[in-house]
Amino acid sequence: MLIANPIYDVVFKRLMENDKVAKFFIGTLLDEVIENVEVKPQEFTYVNDLVGVAVFRLDFIATIKTQTGEFKKVLIEVQKARNFIDLMRFRNYLAEQYKKEDLIDNKATILPITTIYILGFNLPEIETPCLKIERNYKDLVNQQIILERSDFAEKLTHDSFIVQVKRITNRYQTKLDKLLSLFEQKYFVDDKETTKYFKHDQESDEDIKSTTTILHYVGTNPDERKLLEDEQEAWRSIDVMMGDLRSKMIEKDKLLNENKKIINEKDKALNENKKVINEKDKLIEELMRKLNEKK
Repeated sequence: MLIANPIYDVVFKRLMENDKVAKFFIGTLLDEVIENVEVKPQEFTYVNDLVGVAVFRLDFIATIKTQTGEFKKVLIEVQKARNFIDLMRFRNYLAEQYKKEDLIDNKATILPITTIYILGFNLPEIETPCLKIERNYKDLVNQQIILERSDFAEKLTHDSFIVQVKRITNRYQTKLDKLLSLFEQKYFVDDKETTKYFKHDQESDEDIKSTTTILHYVGTNPDERKLLEDEQEAWRSIDVMMGDLRSKMIEKDKLLNENKKIINEKDKALNENKKVINEKDKLIEELMRKLNEKK
C-alpha cells in the first residue's frame, strides 16, 4: 500500500485529527490504555528571509485521560533535521506549557506533562529507535527506590519519549513494532521521500488499518500531496541554507583555530625570548658581582 511519510507535519496532523489513531499512537508509546484524548495542533509559520521561504510548523498538545482516570498533558514534537534553533524552541515551548493552567470539566488545574519527540535524525549516542527517559523517586538517606508518587513532584517533572525514525528496522511483532513501522524511513517511491510503500499486513490489525487508510489518502489525494510536497520543498531549501551556513561556520572555526595556533606559537616564541633574556640578565648580574668582588 502506498502511504504518505508521517514525519511531515501536514501528514502527522491528519493522523492526530483521528480520535482512534491518536489513542493508538499515544497509548502505544506510553504503554497505557487511553480512555479519552483531545489533540490541539499549535500552528505557526517560520519565515526565513535569506532563502525566501515560509515553513508551516505544527506542535501538538494532547490532553489524555487514562483508564485509571488520570489526566495528563502530552506534548508531541516532530523534528526532521537537527537544528540548534529548534532545540531552543523546544525548551521555550516546554517552559510555556509548564506555566499554563489547563481546563478539566471547566475547572482550572495543573496537569502532569509527558513529552514525545519524533526525530528525523539520529542521536549518535543512542542506537534504539524508541527510547523512554523516565524518573525514579529515590530516598537518598536510606538509598532506596520509593514506589509511591507525589502529585506535587509529578507536576514539576516529566517523562519523555524519543523516536528515532532512521533507526527503525523491519520488526513487526509487538504493538510498538507495528506503530514504529509506519515511520520507517525506507521503501520510498521517489527521491523526495514524501511517500513510500507500506509492505506489512495491515488488515489483521484494526489500529494499523485505520492509520494506513489515512496515510494512503494523504499520499494519493492530489490536494493533500500538494501540501506535503510544499512542506518538503520548503524544508529542502532550509536544509540547503543551513548546510551553507554550517560550511561557513566550519571554515570560520578552521581559520580561528589556525589563528589561535599562530598566536600560541608567537606566545611560545616570546616566552622563549623572555627566558633567554632572563638568562642573559642573570649572567650579566653574575659577572658584575664577580667584578665588584675583585675590586
